[in-house]
Amino acid sequence: MGFLDQIFGKKEEQDQKKSLWKKLESEKDLDSAVERSNQQKVLIFKHSTRCFISKTMLKSFERQMENSDKDYVYYFLDLLAHRNISNEIESRFDVVHQSPQLIVLENGKATYNSSHQNISLDKI
Repeated sequence: MGFLDQIFGKKEEQDQKKSLWKKLESEKDLDSAVERSNQQKVLIFKHSTRCFISKTMLKSFERQMENSDKDYVYYFLDLLAHRNISNEIESRFDVVHQSPQLIVLENGKATYNSSHQNISLDKI
């Protein structure tokens, strides 16, 4: 592994992490996530690409995902690109917007949410 790979990580690792996520980019995607929550838990990670805390929590959460045997579906919401979807989540589920934030959907309802350093798979 090269020096820059050690600092910034390998592209393969980044591609693997991206494959863990389903993108949440439209209301149709949100509707699909809600429908999916009737079969299994859906976790939505709301991320601000400009926030250091959000980046740190995202990396930590992705490590937890990789080491988890939980049968969850993971959705990723880029808040800067899709703030309207975050607003829709807040409206539909009565969950106050935070960033970073993790929201759990079960049977079409938000059953849990956490933000910042409280984001953890162990708490679900």
